[in-house]
Amino acid sequence: MVKKKKFLFGGLTALLGLTLAACGSGATASSDSSATASSNTDTSWSAIKEAGVIKVATSGTLYPNSYHIKETNDLTGYEVEIIREAAKRLGVEVAFTEMGVDGMLTSVNSGAVDIAAIGIDRAGENADKYNYTIPYKYSFGAMVVRKSDDSGIKTLEDLKGKIAAGAATTTYMKVARHFGAEEKIYDNATNDMYLSDVANGRTDVILNDYYAQKMATAALPDIPVKVHNIFYNPSETNYAIKKGNDELTDKINGALEEMRADGTLTALSKQFYGGEDVSVQLNYDFPIIDVSDVK
Repeated sequence: MVKKKKFLFGGLTALLGLTLAACGSGATASSDSSATASSNTDTSWSAIKEAGVIKVATSGTLYPNSYHIKETNDLTGYEVEIIREAAKRLGVEVAFTEMGVDGMLTSVNSGAVDIAAIGIDRAGENADKYNYTIPYKYSFGAMVVRKSDDSGIKTLEDLKGKIAAGAATTTYMKVARHFGAEEKIYDNATNDMYLSDVANGRTDVILNDYYAQKMATAALPDIPVKVHNIFYNPSETNYAIKKGNDELTDKINGALEEMRADGTLTALSKQFYGGEDVSVQLNYDFPIIDVSDVK
């Protein structure tokens, strides 16, 4: 079902940023999930504070949100530097673990990580299964297609029968599924792999975040693909936290609110999104694709 509705979204510039690679080391600071489950005591923050380390899942392959600097292999990106700054303000270190989107929520639930850099839709199926922070990024859906022929796509309805690339559990893949696209599932692939496969016809389209796609295609200009002018579904990105870990959620929210107020979020956004401020909301008019019944 496609509805037309005006929403507030963020001014931005990059994607389920398309890119990752090295692992954070030796974190031991997970909360005692069994104790938390068996009592009403929320130990999520006290366990992290005592250990001095917060464990965070990130992709490491999705420029400009989470990626490795080519010359040094250092992990950086918009979502990476935000959580680093938040942890610094809270007096703890960060240990990153790199993984694909499809494994992040499982890792949060198991206690393998404390936080995952994966947005939870407040109106979606996971809204009552996880805690989630206030947004640090606002955007909307777009698609990457071949430059030569737009991959034969003129409208969202033309996705039927096209080969859509992406992670299995994302809202973007649900939009593709809704319109009858075939699926090519990738596990934490890099931007150049995603884009090259569209260019060479192995796949036809990538549905994802507009700003991330804009940045990814600009960073790889020799690959003959482009961001199509078909836009849909507003989105906001937050950090996911295990359900019931309220004190940890409050601590991260407090740090994010401080960073918004003092301009840190804006500065980081402009650094990684080519001068765009994706941390603020703007007025856009988008078609809304209801994927609530799409498995």
